[in-house]
Amino acid sequence: METALFSGFIKVLFYFFAFYYALKFLARLFLPVLAKKVVEKASQQFQEQQQKATNQYNTTTNQTTTSDKPKEKKKVGEYVDFEEIE
Repeated sequence: METALFSGFIKVLFYFFAFYYALKFLARLFLPVLAKKVVEKASQQFQEQQQKATNQYNTTTNQTTTSDKPKEKKKVGEYVDFEEIE
């Protein structure tokens, strides 16, 4: 009974280490490629956002500069010129 438990324990440890080293090996192969793709996609999305923001800014500045009517100035009260008396 004890030998069966000990051999089962050894077998579990072997599978655990084999799985660990296989996962470590595969991570070294595929993580750099995966990270590169994530960075490229983030860069592309950032550039698209910049273009969209630039286009929106250009359209709003074009709309404000093409207004035909100049703004009217409000006249508030009369202008009074004061002179200093000595």
